[in-house]
Amino acid sequence: MLQSAAFVLLLAGSGVWAAATSEPLISGAGQKAAIPRWDFRSTAGLADKDLAKLSQAGGVDTSSWHHVEASRCTLMGCLLENGEYKDSDLWFSNNLEHFNGTRFAVPWVYRSEFALPGAADRRRRPPRRQHFLLETNGISSKADLYLNGRQVADAAFQAGAYAGHIYDVTELVAAKEEEANALLVRVHPTQYLYDFAVGFVDWNPYPPDNGTGIWRDITVKQTGPVAMMGPLSIAVDAPLPIGERDATVTVRVRATNLENTTSVEMAARAVVSDPSGAVVGTQNRSVVLAAGESRYVEFKQVVRNPKIWWPKAWGAQPLYTAKVDFFVGGGSGSGGGGGGGGGVVASDTATSTFGIRTVTAALNAHNDTLFTVNGHPLQVLGGGYSADMFLRWDAARFALIARYVLDMGQNAIRLEGKMEQPELYAVADRLGLLVLVGWECCDKWEAWAYNHDLAVDPPPVWDDRDYAIANASIVHEAGVLQTHPSVMGFLVGSDYWPDDRATKMYVDGLRAAGWQVPIVASASKRGYPALLGPSGMKMDGPYDWVPPSYWFDTNDDDGNGNGKGRYGAAFGFGSELGAGVGTPELGSLHKFLTAADREDLWRAPDKGLYHMNKRSQFYTRSIYNRGLWARFGAPTSLEDYLMKAQLTDYEATRAQYEAYSALWRSATRRPATGLVYWMLNNAWPSLHWNQFDHYMRPAGSYFGTKTASRVEHVAFDYVSRGVWLINRSLDRRGARRVEVDVVDMKGRIVSRQTMASATEPNTSRKIGTVEGLDRVEEVVFLRLRLYRDNNNNNITNNNTITNNTITNNNITTNNNNNRAVVSRNVYWLGPGVVDVLDWKNSTWYHTPVKKYVDYTSLRKLETASVDVKVGSRTCRSGSTTEGGGVRGRRVITLQNKSGVPAFFVSLNLVDAAGEDALPVLWSDNYVTLWPNETLKLTVGQWDDGAEAVEVKGFNVKTTSISF
Repeated sequence: MLQSAAFVLLLAGSGVWAAATSEPLISGAGQKAAIPRWDFRSTAGLADKDLAKLSQAGGVDTSSWHHVEASRCTLMGCLLENGEYKDSDLWFSNNLEHFNGTRFAVPWVYRSEFALPGAADRRRRPPRRQHFLLETNGISSKADLYLNGRQVADAAFQAGAYAGHIYDVTELVAAKEEEANALLVRVHPTQYLYDFAVGFVDWNPYPPDNGTGIWRDITVKQTGPVAMMGPLSIAVDAPLPIGERDATVTVRVRATNLENTTSVEMAARAVVSDPSGAVVGTQNRSVVLAAGESRYVEFKQVVRNPKIWWPKAWGAQPLYTAKVDFFVGGGSGSGGGGGGGGGVVASDTATSTFGIRTVTAALNAHNDTLFTVNGHPLQVLGGGYSADMFLRWDAARFALIARYVLDMGQNAIRLEGKMEQPELYAVADRLGLLVLVGWECCDKWEAWAYNHDLAVDPPPVWDDRDYAIANASIVHEAGVLQTHPSVMGFLVGSDYWPDDRATKMYVDGLRAAGWQVPIVASASKRGYPALLGPSGMKMDGPYDWVPPSYWFDTNDDDGNGNGKGRYGAAFGFGSELGAGVGTPELGSLHKFLTAADREDLWRAPDKGLYHMNKRSQFYTRSIYNRGLWARFGAPTSLEDYLMKAQLTDYEATRAQYEAYSALWRSATRRPATGLVYWMLNNAWPSLHWNQFDHYMRPAGSYFGTKTASRVEHVAFDYVSRGVWLINRSLDRRGARRVEVDVVDMKGRIVSRQTMASATEPNTSRKIGTVEGLDRVEEVVFLRLRLYRDNNNNNITNNNTITNNTITNNNITTNNNNNRAVVSRNVYWLGPGVVDVLDWKNSTWYHTPVKKYVDYTSLRKLETASVDVKVGSRTCRSGSTTEGGGVRGRRVITLQNKSGVPAFFVSLNLVDAAGEDALPVLWSDNYVTLWPNETLKLTVGQWDDGAEAVEVKGFNVKTTSISF
């Protein structure tokens, strides 16, 4: 970097944004705008590679260059945006495998011309002199920057995908407003093992450009003599019990005198407003900064009767606002951003929202991490989030993803090195979705001498320059994240912990930003740095299919319930684990697989599949298919395979989430403090590792999770055959009644029980054992129904009543509060109930099965007739970008008119062309109806595209009902 060209500070950007137009990008102190568009091309074949010349405004013919009307995109993202490629083509079958990526083996250049205010503002004497700051927020993974023929930074300094910097380019901008400014950015090819980039490990094929390019905005900011270097930091002191006492808010920002030859007197004003916009308080400070001096300015504000921010399931998400203004020229004045009287002028401004809440984490007696939010123990239930393969950001899509997460009953997502755009956290703040952030595994980020799991060994261990890049990265990301109440912690390592030097650097960077939430050493228990101590998180798999009984089987060989040798079973905090499921339904498969590819799913169960992952143990569906074939029988068609796959996926996710929820506050076993399902979503259309597919179609893995994660729920333990009462609320308590019914495939009663118990907030307990399962010779169905029982408010102990007669199989959903159905849950069980696991031969990704449960008798199930009635559509306004904009709902009534169960009935909205109508929110799906039972389901839509609902089931013929 040329020190004479630019004054450099580390940044996480925040401020007032202005729209990019043909007029100057910005026109006043405190305004900030992104470079709105780019011309870009490869340096291969570039006649003149003199970057200084290429960065001079005018005289550079870019008519043959690529052009994109976007402020941020990787090389592939830009080429997709301007139409050179289509992701639907690239992702179809194995097309991406044949992509010739050699064009990205050389540097590329981005170039943009734009206007800025003229020299008159820059050449005024203080306090009216204006300055211009060029801010980078994310370039992968290294770049040279030139402005108007002068170098601003070189690739040795501007390196690291998360390393944001501020450059004072006041002396480099064009002298006249009517003269254009030209910015040139040369990006160098990214190598995941050697660069601090945004990689995908074994999640999916690598993008051809390895994510090279300007993936976050480059901005220009105008200020007066005193600038805010970095975003606001907002610390909240909210004593427990939360909300019952006043909170103290401390707003802090770094002020820098950009005048190198003269001191400046500055007045600073901070205004804190409540969620309604009413001013809570105003604080003023007067500061004299010496030439070039930089220091923090701090304001404290007491908030009376604070409104508390909660995760979605526990309460509301009120957001306060802090606004800080710098003025120069004496006094704070009464003016706004434009200054006031007495020669006072605005110098800079910044605004940020924040929430009043507390998050802590501590190790329990088993060395497992337990999070608390606002003083309440929180079981983290979440999924591992993936960015788009080409790092394209779509705020509306993420809002829908967040809404899906919350609809499934989850409360968090984990970002492993995919910190996306700042807008992600704003969406999460508004919706009440917790976010666990951190660096990624398996590449340069974890290139430690003690990490021998990298693809290159010995690993490319860090040198001094690497530590500097990582330091710039943590400082920048800490600034981006610090004010967001949705952020619950930072994992400074994933599979491996950072060394002592890096750990201190990370901790110092976070704390300097005012970090108040947990800093965790890694997502595994392989080791830890002394400064942070053990992580309390396990990373022992599984990542491929295991049967439902896996999760409840926490008793080790000594039978003490501590889980030794039980890997991912329901104890401790599982940072990434799951049965590897997530099979798309047929409508989605048609979008990315050829007919031959689709046939391979059921005709070639051990074949390598490109839409799994070719470079890992997960190239085939062999483990998954062995279980499917053995348990349900060999599929007879693609449709039969998908039906059995959805059954497999549903029971896999349901069992995992139910086991963790049931054993959450266990007094007799090692508590299950949290889980992150691997994975929530995919970077591209994938055949595994998701809870909904790339096209936003929710299927078996989604509804298994949703069923298991209800706020109040009743669950079946495959291992002990117990019934668990689960309460994830903070305020629900009282008498509950559970009806337990078992019927065979003919609809005949096998057993019936009623269990009564009291429930308490944020607890789970075993309330009884299902009877009659020892007599099972073929598949039976178990239905659990949970009711509020207001006639038995004094129940304190578990009570079980067995009744072998039944007069009415119909579920009642009347308005009598004494019979309010809270949760309904149906299982299919075979002889012996459990699959027998071979724990001693477990690997890091799988535990083998010694003996599979036999569900093949399901083929004897008689056809059921289900009547479908569709209600009229009710409408309301909504905003998709806020994630809650379901604009229309319908009630769909299912009635089983048969004497046998209607098994695993799924519903899907389709448009006029028969394509899936997405996105969509179902109250329930993939349901099983008892003989003569009626269920009412609701479906919410974001648009009017649905024309019909298709209904099918394991023993229910497919039918379509038009709206």
